[in-house]
Amino acid sequence: MTTTATDRIIRLPEVLSRTGLKQSTVYRKIADGSFPKQIKLSRNCVGWRESQINDWIEAPR
Repeated sequence: MTTTATDRIIRLPEVLSRTGLKQSTVYRKIADGSFPKQIKLSRNCVGWRESQINDWIEAPR
């Protein structure tokens, strides 16, 4: 994982756009451990570290 001081948090629409996955597929892959887990930002808000998504795009599991 490549984490930098300027690592952005990206929301689900951007994750879906960049990976080409559907929402149900993202959450299924999170459950089986083959996709980065989301970060809880507030009660109803989650995001992903951009670096983790970039790493997954380079080497999907």
